Amino acid sequence: MSAIQIRPATREDVTRIFEMIVELAVYEKAPDEVKTNPDQLELALFGDDPKAFSLICEVDGEMAGYAIYFYNFSTWLGQYGIFLEDLYITPKFRGCGAGKALLKHLAQKAVAENCGRFEWNVLDWNKPAIDFYESFEAKPQSEWVGYRLTGDALKLFATE
Repeated sequence: MSAIQIRPATREDVTRIFEMIVELAVYEKAPDEVKTNPDQLELALFGDDPKAFSLICEVDGEMAGYAIYFYNFSTWLGQYGIFLEDLYITPKFRGCGAGKALLKHLAQKAVAENCGRFEWNVLDWNKPAIDFYESFEAKPQSEWVGYRLTGDALKLFATE
């Protein structure tokens, strides 16, 4: 049985986290969508006032994956929540419990910090991930449709 350890990411992990972000983008068929770089990632995660946080999953002492998350707020619950932006396990370590360990760690963090929700998104074609999430009773939120403003549309709207 493999030894799985979850720990907070450090500045020394940034390059490998960035490499795994690119691997995730390739898996999600969107490699050209990665606009960040290791320096920008380091500033976001470890700068003076970070708003996003990262965990590392190690299996037998080897980095197997990462999670990046941030806090959101529910006005209906009157509580903060944790939003999982990325969860990635390298192919070599899939199926050994590493992904579940990361999710469980964040669920425990949410409970310990009195968060009312632990949420994430999954692409509708990613059946292995959907099956995995539903195996521990996570439920899709099909009644909500996400919207996003980015790039020039965001800038134009902000200045109108």
